[in-house]
Amino acid sequence: MRVALFLTCVNDTLYPETGRAVVRLLTRLGVEVDFPMAQTCCGQAHYNTGYRHEAEPLARHFADVFAGYDAIVTPSGSCGAMVRELYPRMGERARAEGRGDTLAAVLAPVVPKTYELTEFLVDVLGVTDVGAYYPHTVTYHPTCHGLRSLGLGDRPRRLLEAVKGLELVELPGAEECCGFGGTFAVKNSDVSAAMGTDKVRNAESTGADVLCAADNSCLMHIGGTMTRLRTGMRPVHIAEILASTGEAAV
Repeated sequence: MRVALFLTCVNDTLYPETGRAVVRLLTRLGVEVDFPMAQTCCGQAHYNTGYRHEAEPLARHFADVFAGYDAIVTPSGSCGAMVRELYPRMGERARAEGRGDTLAAVLAPVVPKTYELTEFLVDVLGVTDVGAYYPHTVTYHPTCHGLRSLGLGDRPRRLLEAVKGLELVELPGAEECCGFGGTFAVKNSDVSAAMGTDKVRNAESTGADVLCAADNSCLMHIGGTMTRLRTGMRPVHIAEILASTGEAAV
């Protein structure tokens, strides 16, 4: 299977190790991974801020760059949801505005082939035990886009439960938003900070060493809150846990 890694802007800029972890993991599982160098933003930031028309050229570019692959895999629930949930809406809206079916036709081929990492592992490759070793106590935060838009369900948990050496503990209030929400954190900073504090306090109560999630934008917000509150926890993307092997895992 030949797949393309859609790394996303946040990961490319701030968390490149997550992308490297995805490549190590998929390669270990026998998947040929390509990284199309022409990839850019999927348009989520523009679309969610109200700049729908400005997001359209980015969506068209995404469809062009990722055409021809068996699957498109991303370590981001929010960007995966942009493609799967909002690209079809963009096409429908263009049609409703009398601009024809061109946008919908361009975007349609990439929508069903785009997968968040954990659903690709479980649903497409059919694996839950990826041969990982991670000797830490971990609690899992299901991010909003993964939980509500993509419906990831228990896929991430099933993958974590199969990791050798890992003790998975339940996070109180797990399904509550961490407070990031992209520009929400800027426009409603006090509310965002309070929600982040609640999330971190709940994570602290588990006694875990690591808080894990499948989206680094949320982990960025949670990690910043952990730093300000001076907790002893670390935010870690699930890809980095699943890519870890051997006694050297940290």
